[in-house]
Amino acid sequence: MAAIFDRVATTGTVWLGLTVGCAQCHSHKYDPITHKEYYQLFAFFNNGDETTTDVPLVGHSLAKWHKEKADAERKLADLQPKLDKLRADLAAGVPAWEAELAAAASDPIAFHPVELLSVTSKAGVELKLLSDGSYLAAGKNPDVDTVTITAKSDLQQITGFRIEALAHDSLGGRGPGRTDQGNFVLGEFRAFAAPTEDIKSDHRVKLKHAESDYSQKDFPAAGAIDDDEKTGWAIGGQSGRDHWVMFIAEKPIETGSTPWLRLELSQNYGTQHTVGRFRVLAVPAEKRSEEQAAALVSYHVGQDEKTGKLAEEIKKLKNRVAAEPVMTVRVIGQRTEDPRTSHVLNRGDFLDPADEVQPGTLGALSPFKPRGSGTADRLDLARWMVDPANPLTRRVLVNQLWSHLFGRGIVRTMNDFGTRGERPTHPELLDWLACELAERGWSRKDMIRLIVSSATYRQASVTREELAEVDPANDLFHRQNRFRVEAEIVRDLTLSVGGLLSQKIGGPSVFPPMPADIAALSYANNFKWKSSEGEDRYRRGIYTFFKRTAPHPNLSTFDCPDSNTTCVERRASNTPLQALTTLNNETFVEASRAMARRALLANVENDEQRLTLAIRWCIVRPPTT
Repeated sequence: MAAIFDRVATTGTVWLGLTVGCAQCHSHKYDPITHKEYYQLFAFFNNGDETTTDVPLVGHSLAKWHKEKADAERKLADLQPKLDKLRADLAAGVPAWEAELAAAASDPIAFHPVELLSVTSKAGVELKLLSDGSYLAAGKNPDVDTVTITAKSDLQQITGFRIEALAHDSLGGRGPGRTDQGNFVLGEFRAFAAPTEDIKSDHRVKLKHAESDYSQKDFPAAGAIDDDEKTGWAIGGQSGRDHWVMFIAEKPIETGSTPWLRLELSQNYGTQHTVGRFRVLAVPAEKRSEEQAAALVSYHVGQDEKTGKLAEEIKKLKNRVAAEPVMTVRVIGQRTEDPRTSHVLNRGDFLDPADEVQPGTLGALSPFKPRGSGTADRLDLARWMVDPANPLTRRVLVNQLWSHLFGRGIVRTMNDFGTRGERPTHPELLDWLACELAERGWSRKDMIRLIVSSATYRQASVTREELAEVDPANDLFHRQNRFRVEAEIVRDLTLSVGGLLSQKIGGPSVFPPMPADIAALSYANNFKWKSSEGEDRYRRGIYTFFKRTAPHPNLSTFDCPDSNTTCVERRASNTPLQALTTLNNETFVEASRAMARRALLANVENDEQRLTLAIRWCIVRPPTT
């Protein structure tokens, strides 16, 4: 609910320039926004769920991919038929190869017990070895546990593992789990194979198939090999009896070269859903399912060096074809199942719902016309905001652009275009810019180009004595305003002058140097700030990782707002801390040294010219005497 309140307030502030959040608890005291209308806006977002999606990139990256894709497809058309023929020829020899393997196996028909060298419980559970090779849990009964098994096998090949969960009278409900009813959840099964007893994480065996004699609803066997601890295999509904689950490797384990095995049974479901009695068996080749048999054929074919090289080349080509340049982004997806109903909330209390409402907009603005006969959605809201009949959105957006370029907007109260906001100093200019925004396809870049190329923007910020009394606050923009850039750009300009600023665009957040005592302020000391290295150390300030409980001092000192709430206009303060930061902070000291080296190596004749050059870098004008 708090997130939806925030989205409504953000939409109102950023796109409409209205304080709609004031109507969360009651009808707006100043603007014609009713309590009910607030919850009509709320209803647009009430059925939006957070999810992720891949968004295609544009420009150079996309053009390069299209060229590489066309080249790869031409090569694939030539190589794929050759690989198909080689595989067919090799597959014909699989039966003879299988016979050779079967002759080497000690007992190719049965499941094989593995030699368990050690069995340990992370939670300290006592595991007793019984006469049939199974282990029985006793003693403490933890909520979660991970059992680690170190083993060896006499098989030449292992295609998978069979875990038997066995009933026992000592367990609640006869088990095989340790809950009172005998259930358990095997959250994740992991297997490792190595040539020595020094088994590491990169020795992990890839498991691609799982099957069992029985699975509880929503707890399939495949849930135990999906790398998701929240899912797993369970047997609820059929406790008190023996069960088994079989995990099949993507390709057989050759124990001649990797005889050491480590198996992990992770049980993190909670509330004592752990296995009470179990036995581990290896799956030889002769117990293969059709899927396993196909995997074995693929493995045999893959042993051929010529085929393997050709297959690897084709795999790379296919990856190139499939790898459309995309960026994974967080988005709001429309809820389709079990949609929520929206209500007016008395005094904004979500525990006190009143009348049901449908999605709708503000009656004081342009008419709202949904595109269909069903319930309106966020697409309808978006179209209403950019509808030609609604000039408010365009006015708000061009006012924001103007503010960034002149230090303040044509409407000074950028977040409040309502009755309590200030009137525009140039209403006709505001409307003309709003019309230009629509005619230029809502391109911010075009609008910025238009404004910065104007005579108004290109004025000097020097005070004009003849207008000092007529327009002391520069409301008429008779000169350019002097204003401080945003916190992120203070650092960017400094790095740029030092020749250090990275021009790289996009990518994950970075961690520029931060004082150790600031990083230690993070809640419960649960976060470590490791300074980025190389180019990432000098990325633009917009890429700096924002830690809410310990924001970077280079940002907070220069009035960067809290990232949790919407801010369309920053306030600038002047404090001694700002001067101290530019004098002592590691980033600024480093940039200063870099600028000094840059000036020293400049192609000039003497120190006077070096100083002149350095001053022009810093303040973009030649120095006076």
